[in-house]
Amino acid sequence: MINGKPNKYLIVGSVMTGIVLLLALISVFWTPYAPTKMSASERFMHPTFTHIFGTDNFGRDIFSRVMKAIGTSFLISVFVVTVSGLAGVLIGAVTGYFGGIVDTVVMRVVDAVNGFPSILLALVMISLLGKGRWNIVIALGIAFTPSFVRIVRGEFIRLRDADYIVRARLMGVNSVRILFLHILPNVFSVFWVSVMIGFNNAILAESGLSYLGIGVQAPDATLGSMLSDAQGYLGTAPWYALAPGLTIVWMVLGAALMGEGISRRNAVR
Repeated sequence: MINGKPNKYLIVGSVMTGIVLLLALISVFWTPYAPTKMSASERFMHPTFTHIFGTDNFGRDIFSRVMKAIGTSFLISVFVVTVSGLAGVLIGAVTGYFGGIVDTVVMRVVDAVNGFPSILLALVMISLLGKGRWNIVIALGIAFTPSFVRIVRGEFIRLRDADYIVRARLMGVNSVRILFLHILPNVFSVFWVSVMIGFNNAILAESGLSYLGIGVQAPDATLGSMLSDAQGYLGTAPWYALAPGLTIVWMVLGAALMGEGISRRNAVR
């Protein structure tokens, strides 16, 4: 609620993200057709009740592949945000609270990493680590960590001299307790907005890497690789690209609306 009114951004974003999550969970146990099942007689079928998103150039059901691809993108994005978020919290908390030479050195490294676009840094990391979904998680996790570090560090700098923190120090409360029990809970309101932004960026980055052919590899279905496969058939089978493309937009928009809703809720507190 915002000033007694429903938080429409948060509600709509949660519903959109919830639908995506539901499809991802269902795809673990069931899809209308096997995502890798090919049929030469059903190539490039228009969307029908039998194949609601149509079929691709191998006669595979696009809806089944989109369901699997949603699960892949969702899982990778969650792991990327988890890795980068945890690293960002730990590094940002220590540097922001203690400051000094450690803060100076770490932030220079963070600034240097921030000087590279995230996707470019991820490309360099993948060239070193190799292809595969877990290497994508590591690469994007490293690329996204600096943004979390800066946000968490800024909040810890703002709160480290607050009255209740000063009183805790005078009472002999140890630094670890102050960091994670006194300050960290008050950082989460801002942190969750960053999580939704990071989730958005992870979806787009993973899709971009898969589109380029260096992300998740076949036979696993990904939204980016489906778009890449469909680009040669835009004139003859536009539905081939439409389904994965709109799915990416749906996922990104849902997360963006949730982030906006959380931000607006925090602003009135």
